[in-house]
Amino acid sequence: MSSPDQVQSTSQPASKRQKVDMDANGSNTQDDEGWTKVEKRKAKKQKKQAEGKLGASAPKFMYSKGEILKRRDAVGINDIRELVLHLAADGPPPSWVRVENPRSVTKVVALLIPGLTPDILGLPPLPTSATANPNVPIAVPLPPAAPSEDVAPGVHFISSTFTNACPTRAPGDQTRMHSVLNAFFQGPVTGEEKKRRLTERLTSERAQEKSPMRYLLTTEQMIENGYPMPSYMSETFEKPPGWVETKVANVDDSLLSPANSDNPRIYAMDCEMCMTEEGKQLARVCLIDYASGIVVYDQLVKPGKPVVDYLTRWSGITEEALKKATATFEDVQSHILSVLSATPTPVLLGHSLESDLNALKICHPRCIDTAIIFHHPRGRPLKPGLAWLTKKWCGREIQNRGEGGHDPEEDARACLDLLRKKVENGPGFGEFKVDMESIFERMSRARGGTVKSAVVDHGNPSAWHGQKATTCVACKTDDEVVDGLIGAVDSHQFLFGRFTALADARGWITAKATGDEPAPAPPPSTASSSSEPSPAELRPVLATLNAQLHKLFAALPPRTALVLFTGHSDPRRMSELNARKAAFESALRMGKNVEELGKECRWTSADGRELEEEVEKAKRGLLFLGIKGA
Repeated sequence: MSSPDQVQSTSQPASKRQKVDMDANGSNTQDDEGWTKVEKRKAKKQKKQAEGKLGASAPKFMYSKGEILKRRDAVGINDIRELVLHLAADGPPPSWVRVENPRSVTKVVALLIPGLTPDILGLPPLPTSATANPNVPIAVPLPPAAPSEDVAPGVHFISSTFTNACPTRAPGDQTRMHSVLNAFFQGPVTGEEKKRRLTERLTSERAQEKSPMRYLLTTEQMIENGYPMPSYMSETFEKPPGWVETKVANVDDSLLSPANSDNPRIYAMDCEMCMTEEGKQLARVCLIDYASGIVVYDQLVKPGKPVVDYLTRWSGITEEALKKATATFEDVQSHILSVLSATPTPVLLGHSLESDLNALKICHPRCIDTAIIFHHPRGRPLKPGLAWLTKKWCGREIQNRGEGGHDPEEDARACLDLLRKKVENGPGFGEFKVDMESIFERMSRARGGTVKSAVVDHGNPSAWHGQKATTCVACKTDDEVVDGLIGAVDSHQFLFGRFTALADARGWITAKATGDEPAPAPPPSTASSSSEPSPAELRPVLATLNAQLHKLFAALPPRTALVLFTGHSDPRRMSELNARKAAFESALRMGKNVEELGKECRWTSADGRELEEEVEKAKRGLLFLGIKGA
């Protein structure tokens, strides 16, 4: 069996890139088992001496062409996650790639770089003929000596470091592509862990009565989900001016683990907002008693500043309705606080209840959240929507008033019904058969001890996919991502970083819809490539990315495994078609006839076929594997 080539330092000029072994026909050397080489050979004496100092044989990657040919689909994001777990946390070895001496890998760095596509890297297009398999790794060509001004300059680091690019496929169904980040960071638990969880659940269910109190959020759950915390529970939240907290008789374990004799009242709550000159403000709040189902408080709130948008489509609040409001924010906050300060301390129930507490500027210790006690079908950290939960588990539709918006009483009552279903059927109700866990939870059970991990990403990773990581570094630019990774590499065994500048420059990143504001409408183009930047416009972006990758790679210690993947291709046409499809279906739900809609608003079978084709295109990605030499 021929051995794979070792990755060289990226500081070496491309012209001196080592050739891979070729057979008589000029193709990559393979052994009898169909293993295709991934990395390059470095036959210098200095490297051999360095390997001798390190002791064990150097780790190497080799793709198994035979195994890849057997697969129905290309390597998935879940396969990349399992490879990382094999390298960093003694996970089982994957079948599609072989890792020689995996235990001698010192660190694992995973980089997600959307926007890198075969045309930019000078790779041949994926084969479309029935006789060629599009899932087999393809050779990465050497960088051209004098790149043309009419084509993208590529990324020198990739072409001088990696020998092969492995096609990948993002998760999803026929009409949608699912989150690449979620697929990478969340996976099914092992059989051993699943058995342990089942035993723990059964023991817990036998020990407790059917009581809503068992679903109280723990302090850890509240902190993880961004709840405003009372000062007597945690010092993680500093109350700004205007905030209040519920008064409690005793601050002890009984607060979140009450005795059976403690029978506090439970109130389901939902708030709606409007947009004023100073941002969102509370417009309506509704409280319903859990035991009786009676509305105990339903109040419109007089805004303290001029309203610029009633957000009627989401809040159900209209100008006419809000003109009748007489209660001020302070009146409503004071009343809710008095209700919650009773003895025993009442329980608040809601869906993503932290948003309602933030709207009221109240910190409360006893909370039940249907967005947490019920699971999203694709697992955590995704949270299920209230309308979806109510239809799935209660068999009825809510929030279907179209432009009329939400009704807070309807939403609060849905939370009541969901909690009753949960109490009646037990903790396992509303969960899915495949238990999921974070990649960091799996790393915490590694036989060699907990793997220290770092997530360096744009936005606030600690509130999303980096919740369970040892360290999270929030960044605003790709340069900050590079610096964050370099700063964390010495003290962590697994690191993840995401570069977004290239995808942003190509127009792939758009604002997402929130609970109060829609995403901007997609451009009325017929092809997603219509706004593709020119090679001249991409040149500085790619040059910056190349410099960042060189800088990062130079800072990595020897025998660091580098897992670089792109995740997906251009999603814009897929998103545009899905927006059209959703608008058409919404119009039908509101009672409109197809004849009433213009041709541009209709959805046809041809549109459906085009959507499926665009989804498959968007799911395509690339994977590059390498080990830094000594």
